[in-house]
Amino acid sequence: MNYSNIALKKDLPDNELVNIKNYIPDEADVGRRVLCLYRVSTDKQVTYNESNQADIPMQRRECRRFLEQQGWILVHEEREDGISGHKVRADKRDSIQIIKELTAMKKFDIFLVFMFDRIGRIADETPFVVEWLAKSGVRVWSTQEGEQRFDNHTDKLMNYIRFWQADGESEKTSIRTKASLGQLVEDGHYKGGTAPFGYKLVKSGRLDKKKNEKKNLAVLEEEAVIVRKIFDLYVRHGYGVHKIANTLIDEGVKTRKGKNFHHSSINGMIRNLTYTGVLRSGESRSEIIEELQIIPPKVFEKAQDIMEKRRTDAANKRTYPMNTESRCLLNGKIYCASCGSRLIVGTNGKYFYENGVKMKSLRYMCYGKTRKQTDCNGQTGYTVKRVDKVIDSVIRYIFENMRSIPKSEVVDSGIAALQQEQESRLKTAQRDYTKIAADLAELKGEVLNAIRGKSKFTPELLNELIAESEKKLREIETIRNTAKRELDECRFRVKEMQSKYDEVISWTQLYDVADMPAKKMIVANLINRIEIDLNYEINIDFNIDLKHFNINIDLAACK
Repeated sequence: MNYSNIALKKDLPDNELVNIKNYIPDEADVGRRVLCLYRVSTDKQVTYNESNQADIPMQRRECRRFLEQQGWILVHEEREDGISGHKVRADKRDSIQIIKELTAMKKFDIFLVFMFDRIGRIADETPFVVEWLAKSGVRVWSTQEGEQRFDNHTDKLMNYIRFWQADGESEKTSIRTKASLGQLVEDGHYKGGTAPFGYKLVKSGRLDKKKNEKKNLAVLEEEAVIVRKIFDLYVRHGYGVHKIANTLIDEGVKTRKGKNFHHSSINGMIRNLTYTGVLRSGESRSEIIEELQIIPPKVFEKAQDIMEKRRTDAANKRTYPMNTESRCLLNGKIYCASCGSRLIVGTNGKYFYENGVKMKSLRYMCYGKTRKQTDCNGQTGYTVKRVDKVIDSVIRYIFENMRSIPKSEVVDSGIAALQQEQESRLKTAQRDYTKIAADLAELKGEVLNAIRGKSKFTPELLNELIAESEKKLREIETIRNTAKRELDECRFRVKEMQSKYDEVISWTQLYDVADMPAKKMIVANLINRIEIDLNYEINIDFNIDLKHFNINIDLAACK
């Protein structure tokens, strides 16, 4: 008697499978040897199906019962947990590859599944996997649908139609699931799954179709503190995800599972909209749920902006430093005025002492000239300490002047007068439109009197006056709409300027006490580009318009 029959009588636990390596070959078994495949497409189905039964064990019981009725012998079982037969192609599924290998080795004669869609649901692939098995001498059976044969053209067509229908059902199920989850989050409910770091799951009082209680999210404060620290390091200090992960590791901060934070996890957390209190599923979004908010929306948006601008495709116009590690203030922001090449940081072999510590003397070096990639007439390098001192003086001068300027004066000096002019234009256009519209209505009211001969206007004159008034009304409507649009744009600029003012003022308060990474972030926000030429001639392109702040920079005085 072979091992498999003994195993069946012992009734193996659900987590153990009959394996062909334990099968003792017997010539009498040929033609009756069965390989079974059990598959569920989601992790939830591993536990329960729609009938509240364990799905994998259910498939196994049905397949074993069926093969025993047929007098077959089980020699091997394959199991796939949480594998989508609609999304994952055969060459990516380990079980299908094992089945193909065993087929080529003639290790079994019958391939048995609970239903054919357990093999897969991809219309342009699964039918041909089944046909390949049949052509290889394997009989393909389902406990519910019988044997899939290929005796004629009709059999092949029915095989294709079956999996085409399964593919379509998967697509429809996917659409229904997405719509259902989208509606769930729009109503402010958690769609399910493991709670993101910073949150915990709590009972909601809502029951699903199986009478199981749904869970909602709630802030887990001991983890939320770490989330806030991560965003602070990223946004305010300019740390990258690798440096944040290393910082947390150095401080002994662990994940929920007691492991070290990985940079990819940090990256995912920075992108997670849930921290703003907004739940999402696909394109669906909830309103802001205040009790779930760990990170303010403005901080989150700033983080996304930093992440986007740090991408390689934005490197030519960098707003945020790619590297906050070095002692150089201007990494990625300083260029050679002669050839336009970016300046890189190098050393000249010299040393100096700072607070009793021996340190290397650093230089900003023209990449184009040092690599002989450009015909550069400028200097090869510039002392970092000297250049940074100039820029530091400029920034301190700007901040010192800005602290003394009220916000109202900044806006007034910029575009307040323009806004007042546009408000006046809109008011005049609205008044003219109302008057012309009233005149037009009065003229149209005279039409019936003109027809009856009781009007002071002839019908011909009345038609001319109405046409002229309608033309004027269209013209004034265009003027009114233009004035309204320009006023809205002006108000947006005012709001933007006020927001920028608040941001810059926050920098003025932070700069004096900031560490080098934080200072580099401030500089990167304040300055777009710095060009340096012979004799340390420096030109600065700011990200803000200093004229709005009534500030004039004398770079010579800052040297």
